[in-house]
Amino acid sequence: MGVRQTARRRRGRTTVALLTVAIMGGLAAGCDTGGAPTDHGQDGGRSSAPSSSSGSVLAVKVDNAAAARPQTGLDQADLVYAEQVEGGLSRLMAVFATKLPKAVGPVRSARESDLELLRQFHRPTLAFSGAQHKLLPLIDKAPLTAVPPERNSDAYFRDVGKAAPHNLYLRPQRLMRSAPGAAALTTGFRFGAAPTGGTPQTTRTVRFPSASFTFSWSAERHRWLVAMDGTPTVTADGARVAPATVVVQYVRVRTSGLHDVLGNNSPYSETVGSGKAQVLRDGRVFDAQWRRASAADGTRFTTADGTPVNFAQGQAWVMLVKE
Repeated sequence: MGVRQTARRRRGRTTVALLTVAIMGGLAAGCDTGGAPTDHGQDGGRSSAPSSSSGSVLAVKVDNAAAARPQTGLDQADLVYAEQVEGGLSRLMAVFATKLPKAVGPVRSARESDLELLRQFHRPTLAFSGAQHKLLPLIDKAPLTAVPPERNSDAYFRDVGKAAPHNLYLRPQRLMRSAPGAAALTTGFRFGAAPTGGTPQTTRTVRFPSASFTFSWSAERHRWLVAMDGTPTVTADGARVAPATVVVQYVRVRTSGLHDVLGNNSPYSETVGSGKAQVLRDGRVFDAQWRRASAADGTRFTTADGTPVNFAQGQAWVMLVKE
């Protein structure tokens, strides 16, 4: 009897120890140590540890439908691309290298032309909400780190103040420990003094089939104030979006082999090749030529005599407009 009682006591102590470990582990898993803004209706599911920045930029596909505005974090991007999507609407790609905002969004789906555009960066991290099923294998094969919500749900959350699908947001610091720095912006862009010449211009409107962007020069801020579809562009915290340089890059926009759920063809903006461009900086517009020899190269902008067209220091917007 003494032996059996001793065995039962040992089994009891072991059970208590195991329960204690399980409870403590569950409490630790439930703690939020990411330091992200408080939100409601956060997506659940598995999460992964933040990846090292490894000198790579973070590119986020940002919704630009009227229901998605005002966006979050757009003013802190180093570079913003605007591209045509289905129905003649526009979508943005915000690229972050020198700083990581607390949140970015709303996040939307990727497009095939994004893969060519992103080849200029060394293994960038792409945050997006999803993609057409035929595009997913191409994304997996591309030289980038693809992080949709199903691969790191802890980095995303839903804003219950907006209706889906315009309410998915990203916490960049749960993907990257730190910003990689300006050296990761391997775009081929040059920054410095403006070239000679140019034409004074204080307002420029760029049109997509079903969207418009107006850039108005502010001499006080020395920036171009953005308006989209006739409404001043501000972020969710009230910051006016104001790039230092705006590029109107005329590209070939062709049909692709992909369609959205409504059957509309997904346009493909070709960013490898050459063509005409206009560079807006310092309240002036400079006629330029653009050239990108291969997808792995950056894009060079030059005047007619081959002089590089430098950008002003600060955020740059690149409008990929049909030639």
